[in-house]
Amino acid sequence: MRLFGLKLGTTLTGGALVAVLLVMMMTIATALPAFAQDPPAEEAAPTAEAAPSEEAPAEEEAAAPTLDTGDTAWMLTSMCLVLFMTIPGLSLFYGGLVRTKNVLSVLVQCFALTALMTLVWVVVGYSIAFGVPENPAIHKYFGGFSRVLLAGLTSESLTMTIPESVFITFQCTFAIITPALIVGAFAERMKFSAVMLFSVLWSILVYCPIAHMVWGGDGAWFWDLGALDFAGGTVVHINAGVAALVGCIVVGKRKGYPTTPMAPHNMTMAVTGAGMLWVGWFGFNAGSAVAANGLAGMAMLVTHIATAAAAITWMLIEWMKHGKPSALGIITGAVAGLVAITPAAGTAGPMGALAIGFASGVICFFGATTLKKALGYDDALDAFGVHGIGGLVGALLTGVFANPALGGTFADYPGLVPQMTSQVITCVVTIVYCGVVSFILYKIVDVIVGLRVDEAAETEGLDVTSHNEAGYNLS
Repeated sequence: MRLFGLKLGTTLTGGALVAVLLVMMMTIATALPAFAQDPPAEEAAPTAEAAPSEEAPAEEEAAAPTLDTGDTAWMLTSMCLVLFMTIPGLSLFYGGLVRTKNVLSVLVQCFALTALMTLVWVVVGYSIAFGVPENPAIHKYFGGFSRVLLAGLTSESLTMTIPESVFITFQCTFAIITPALIVGAFAERMKFSAVMLFSVLWSILVYCPIAHMVWGGDGAWFWDLGALDFAGGTVVHINAGVAALVGCIVVGKRKGYPTTPMAPHNMTMAVTGAGMLWVGWFGFNAGSAVAANGLAGMAMLVTHIATAAAAITWMLIEWMKHGKPSALGIITGAVAGLVAITPAAGTAGPMGALAIGFASGVICFFGATTLKKALGYDDALDAFGVHGIGGLVGALLTGVFANPALGGTFADYPGLVPQMTSQVITCVVTIVYCGVVSFILYKIVDVIVGLRVDEAAETEGLDVTSHNEAGYNLS
């Protein structure tokens, strides 16, 4: 059986893979004239109202967004902070947690994904996530193709009170870090080509549609349900966590797991990376206010509180259970707190942040230790245990602690049952959709390029066998 003229079940050579990618790019380029026939919603809107009344221009002028330099300055800073989370934050965090022979492979994967996901975002990702198609049935799930290659963008385009170019770049950093988080599940054994190909397909078919349903505005499914996800608990963390769990199961366990010791090779590097994640996360959460205002300030405060609470909670549990607090434990707890507060950062108050931090520290500790051991999957760097479970904890507790009676700041809180119903539906749909599509994509990638390195390459290490370099040269 053949696909694109290539025999299935065999591994593509580098040249053949490039050829397939070129064919894909040519197909996209061929379709662009058709996309260009549909003008962006922002350009089409002025022609929809013919012969407006004399009062209309004044109303439109009053309602039109205006550039705010303070908001713009904060969002430029936030964009840099979130990019800093991936390179170098996540890169160093993950790099320190793997074995010496695989450190460079993780760094390269994160760096390459930063570049590759940027291209995907510019070509089609932003359009799918934030486009506004005319057909309401499409808009419910999908942003369409009217903004392919950022069609309609000018230096004067605004999103709220900031340049749209800044908003696009800020959201691009979210699209970058999400597939990079998944890398932690199948670290030390998945082919570099497979990581890249899967990430492209997953970003287009999973990340961007979920982002649209959550953040796509009126008409988008989860938005209309009233689900709360301020900065990506569902879009980023549940999404990445589910794909990570499916991936580590489909790819299989590392050679020797769990009998062979696989301790982190450089905790100094991992702690440094975790510190960068903590700092960068202020751009992630407070930046999601898309303004320099009180909402951003509260998001920053509750992010800091929840992270501290989760870090101390994990450390104390580990201290009581094993007799000593570890560096690995406290930094993993901190990341769990960062994950869990993400969806609630815009609606929880300090009391809610403390509760969410404590809950995520306890539940993620259980998920990354007891649950993983009981079920036997090899989630190498606890991508599911921290991001999948932590994202779910945060998404559900967002529905509780948005309540002003519990210190929340969501003025339009509809009541516990309606809000929790929206949160549960959003979480369940995301888990099922992401799980099914991710499984299919892993299988497709396995057919095209193969998912896993061979046993000899895994034994020698991916640094040398995948990149012909070593992470350390001490000679």
